[in-house]
Amino acid sequence: MVKSALGIFISLLAFTVTTPAVHAQGPTAVKSSKKQVAKKAVSKPVVKAKKAVERRSEKKLVKRTSARPANALAASSGKAGKSAKSAKGVSSVKSARNAKVRPNSGYQRVAFSPSPAPAALPPVMTAGDMAGLHLTQDPLSLKSNAAFVIDQMTSQVLFEKNASVPLPIASLTKLMMALIVVEARQNMDEILEVTSDDIDREKNSSSRLRVGSHMSRANMLHIALMSSENRAASALGRNYPGGLPAFVGAMNAKARALGMNDTRYVDSTGLSSHNVASARDLAKLVVAAYQHPVIRQYSTNERYAVDTGTGHQLQYMNSNRLVMNSNWEIGLQKTGYISEAGRCLLMQTRIDGRPVVMIFLDSKGKDSRLADAGRVRKWLETSKPQNLVQAAARQG
Repeated sequence: MVKSALGIFISLLAFTVTTPAVHAQGPTAVKSSKKQVAKKAVSKPVVKAKKAVERRSEKKLVKRTSARPANALAASSGKAGKSAKSAKGVSSVKSARNAKVRPNSGYQRVAFSPSPAPAALPPVMTAGDMAGLHLTQDPLSLKSNAAFVIDQMTSQVLFEKNASVPLPIASLTKLMMALIVVEARQNMDEILEVTSDDIDREKNSSSRLRVGSHMSRANMLHIALMSSENRAASALGRNYPGGLPAFVGAMNAKARALGMNDTRYVDSTGLSSHNVASARDLAKLVVAAYQHPVIRQYSTNERYAVDTGTGHQLQYMNSNRLVMNSNWEIGLQKTGYISEAGRCLLMQTRIDGRPVVMIFLDSKGKDSRLADAGRVRKWLETSKPQNLVQAAARQG
């Protein structure tokens, strides 16, 4: 019993000693301990969330850094960008400009580099140039390598330059084509069709006259002479008795009959550079063709509209601007051009009331053949007859 009482006493003593310690901490200590426990309980998910945000931010930063140069990243990073700019100074801004980067864009700008200008191609050498005709000097300083001017009534030679040299004549060929069509006395009202055989496979030139177009022989001849329509000239040759080979044969036979000994034809259009003639020969052709009113009319109309059978009309203009000039009285004309022939022109005109035939071959420049015609005209208007004869003698 004494032992049990002693045990009770000791327990009470221990309780008395521990209780003041608890009370000494007071209610504030208890509350703070509770806050610490609560703080520990809340801090774990917050830390996890912060870490998740940081990981996502790091991923975005890595992605944007890989897509942009370092200087662009520095420019878009707020205070860090400002400190980097202050540290690097103006040089970093210049480097960013040189890198063609738009700040804060997140994308790299690609600088535009214009293609270098192609090297200038050497001028195309015409047949006349290769023959050395461009070295020939003349008193009028013509741009044409060959020229021939005669009085139509008397055949007096008024001016000539390399007039007997055979050269490619391009679409001047169509004047002989017209002469063959007219003298063959074919039905001018017959409707002809443009076919794939009329496509230019020599120079691959374009045409407003589509395959499948239909028009009369008269209209074909009209636009071939006035506007140098190649498909029309081809169709006219194909529809000759015996076809195109017979037509070309007739052209060459007519040339021989007219004394055009330096002339040769291989097609009805002039697209081939193998169609050649001398300026002197072409003057004979002009005199012969001038005898046909239809050739004079068709070659000198300023403009003409044709119905192609497709429901709409085509408007054509004359290829020689001089026919629209009221200061010129032109009775017959034809122009021509291919690279081998240069710019060509033949005309019948009146100067001081006198009928004159002019031939210009292998002229340099788009309008140089027309300018050469103007030079010859001015020279004829201001020269005395005896001077013309002396000039012809010197040139001959």
